Amino acid sequence: MLTTDLHVIMGLGLTGQSVAAYLEKQDIPWLAMDSRLNPPNLAEFKQAYPHRLTILGEWDQAYLNQAARIVLSPGISLQTPIIAKQRQRGTPIIGDIELFAQGAHASNTPVIAITGTNAKSTVTTLVGEIAKYLGEKVQIGGNLGVPALNLLQENETNLFVLELSSFQLETTETLCPHVASILNITPDHMDRYASLHAYQQAKQRIYHQCRVAICNRDDNLTDHQSGLIENKLYFTLNQPNAREFGLLYHQNEYYLTYEDQLLIAVNELPLLGKHHYANALAALAIGYGFGWSIQAMLPVLRSFKGLPHRCQFVREYVGVKWYNDSKGTNVGASCAAIEGLGSTLTGKLVLIAGGVGKQADFRPLMHFAKQYVRHLVLIGEAAEEMAALCQAESLSFSLANTMEKAVHQAKHAAIAGDSVLLSPACASFDMFQNFEHRGRVFMEIVENL
Repeated sequence: MLTTDLHVIMGLGLTGQSVAAYLEKQDIPWLAMDSRLNPPNLAEFKQAYPHRLTILGEWDQAYLNQAARIVLSPGISLQTPIIAKQRQRGTPIIGDIELFAQGAHASNTPVIAITGTNAKSTVTTLVGEIAKYLGEKVQIGGNLGVPALNLLQENETNLFVLELSSFQLETTETLCPHVASILNITPDHMDRYASLHAYQQAKQRIYHQCRVAICNRDDNLTDHQSGLIENKLYFTLNQPNAREFGLLYHQNEYYLTYEDQLLIAVNELPLLGKHHYANALAALAIGYGFGWSIQAMLPVLRSFKGLPHRCQFVREYVGVKWYNDSKGTNVGASCAAIEGLGSTLTGKLVLIAGGVGKQADFRPLMHFAKQYVRHLVLIGEAAEEMAALCQAESLSFSLANTMEKAVHQAKHAAIAGDSVLLSPACASFDMFQNFEHRGRVFMEIVENL
């Protein structure tokens, strides 16, 4: 199978399968590899491409040495020894977003690109909803929902709104988005990155050759370090300065504002909590950076009720409200949810947390728990580590080995006026298929109380 234009796809998850379909349509020769013997949808994949070689259970060095380009799935680290060896040989290593960029540039379609440790799915969806409301022929995807390359199949698109992960950005060079934003940066994936700085540098790649950068004034790790000030807009949960969206207190109410212009009272938003206000401000800044009228965007904020598994209200039971924040897969996300929800309550939170810790530091979680949490119910692999921190901080906690037991322990710990929050600060793969599965199981148990 020697060819001067051979593309080798490494990893056959959803992303790798979208790469295969794209390369096939472009009539570019390719083969695929996966270190697993049985990646998802394997039978369908082989049936679709019987004439293409699929190598399973190993990375084949001989074929990698023949590659004109390696298309790496985001779940595979650039530090993987066999990848590092190919980089040393000078083999170009790209990802699906780099392939997408070439297709988007060919059609002159602008891109809004959004990343961040937390809230990127919510803000991407909100910006997409604003775009639809304003009549744009928009496609939304990337790390959220539809793989980016699949979006190129749609005709008459005049805007792409992409959620991008740090893993995707590592192999992206030429996206050059019209508007790019890093919403926030807190430690995550420390099992993959050598330091917080390395993680930040991966995120910062989103700003490469963007026209407008949207940065979080409250998080200097998000600042576009090499960008000209006239090409930057900021959002903040404090009083805004020039070219900033923020919060102002006026006549006993908080308002979302641009500079000193009052836009919308926060009590007009369906979602309560500072983290939701930050998401709304970020979406306004992104839309304004793209050229949309601020006033024209406001009706969408009044109707947007958020995404499933993101501080999703489940039900009220005997005076206690239950919330599903299963998407809280890292410490920063759960801290934001605890503060955002806890600061609106007259009572306290009962928190269900734990799972696969990803070598995270859980001490910041304990800081917010001391302020807002009555009792923690701990589950999964990280439970014992979290329990030791709870003991050190004299926090009330219990351990549960199933979600059903966790829910019932939370029910007994909560009193009227409290809220129970599932926000694990961890990945889900020790007990569940993914965070969606975890959230569904939680909600089903809560609904049956």
